[in-house]
Amino acid sequence: MVERSYVVGTWQKERSFSPAVITKGGSRTVWLAGHAASMDKDGKPFKGDFAAQVRRTFEYMRETMTEAGGTLDDIVTMTVFIIDSRYGKEFVDIRKEFFSEGKFPGSMLITCSGFAHPGMMIEIQGIALLD
Repeated sequence: MVERSYVVGTWQKERSFSPAVITKGGSRTVWLAGHAASMDKDGKPFKGDFAAQVRRTFEYMRETMTEAGGTLDDIVTMTVFIIDSRYGKEFVDIRKEFFSEGKFPGSMLITCSGFAHPGMMIEIQGIALLD
């Protein structure tokens, strides 16, 4: 069984991430490739809709984690790339919808000038530990 403890930090809690997640015990590691969503399940583009892209990206990540035998709460760290730093607060608020309070992964938020697919506004990769 993997034991997890979370360093709460000070300002980090408000930004929905932990400065560190400490694990102990046997585990399997899941290396999540970049997840993104520039369109909905039916192929309709989320053109310019940052919130819709973030929510669908987390839904894709949840589906991947389910297939791997885990949940989003098993993610211990993530790297988040967004198209504009002005979306940072909105991203943080949406992330709180997907993770259990107090069990936020470590995280880095990076602004970049573009992605592999036109219209993408966010991409997230992560690492998860499973019991």
